Amino acid sequence: MYTQGLDQQGNKTEGPEPVESAERLAAFQARIDDEEKIEAKDWMPEAYRKTLVRQISQHAHSEIIGMQPEGNWLTRAPTLRRKVILLAKVQDEAGHGLYLYGAGETLGTSRDQMVADLLSGKAKYSSIFNYPAITWADIGAIGWLVDSAAIMNQIPLCRCSYGPYARAMVRICKEESFHQRQGFEIMLTLSRGNDAQKEMAQDALNRWWWPSLMMFGPSDTDSKHSAQSMAWKIKRFSNDELRQKFIDVTVPQAEFLGLRVPDDDLEFDQETGHYNFGEINWQEFYDVLAGNGPCNTQRMANRQKAHDDGAWVREAARAYAAKHAADKAA
Repeated sequence: MYTQGLDQQGNKTEGPEPVESAERLAAFQARIDDEEKIEAKDWMPEAYRKTLVRQISQHAHSEIIGMQPEGNWLTRAPTLRRKVILLAKVQDEAGHGLYLYGAGETLGTSRDQMVADLLSGKAKYSSIFNYPAITWADIGAIGWLVDSAAIMNQIPLCRCSYGPYARAMVRICKEESFHQRQGFEIMLTLSRGNDAQKEMAQDALNRWWWPSLMMFGPSDTDSKHSAQSMAWKIKRFSNDELRQKFIDVTVPQAEFLGLRVPDDDLEFDQETGHYNFGEINWQEFYDVLAGNGPCNTQRMANRQKAHDDGAWVREAARAYAAKHAADKAA
């Protein structure tokens, strides 16, 4: 077995993989338990590395694919101010993808490989981005609900045990907080508008509520990765804990907007201090994840076209790098 890493100059290295003895694994877990950060050059179990590559690349892919439903509204935003704000947000998402691909590369997997895995269907992205943004209110709902759910997931990642990932998340979370406020402000404007605007806001909430709850992943009893990720302190909270926190925070916001959460079973439990909520349609979640959502084919076709259209840029960059290396050697 071989393992890849980075040397002090940031170049990939490859060498024999140290034996994953019980003593070595115990020492690694002790570092995790002591809240030490694991860095790119540190020894780590292969399963830890693979888990991080899967999670970080999925996160990066989600940021990039997530540009599509909002980018579709750049030319149709109702005012110049709205257009400028939305353009900045879409640009932020592209930057988040780049930060995350960079963090993934520190684990020995190239950006080209991560992108190839996405385009081949081997790697996944968040199921939420396979739903269409039909009206302007959807842009508000995405910012308010989707970005809020993302923040719930991502703030604990600032304390992830893997240093490069944790540090990337600090800036991402700061920017996501602005995105959430932008979405809520759109929904507030619509909910304070005329009857048609209020109806548009309610319709967007109706369509995005349940997919937003699915963003946290399967229930803890059905999750394949959650328990181990928490033991390694990649994650700090379980899927169900984060989902409950999101509901507890978001329902009062919906009430403030004068909107109704589309859940007949939703009620506040005085004893627990939490909202009880209805059953999530997990079959829909798995269907979308398997590629059968409303926009899966469209999203991937757009991403493939963008990748193909950008081939000349990558070729030019490689040619420039090769010439620079040759001139330096000479």
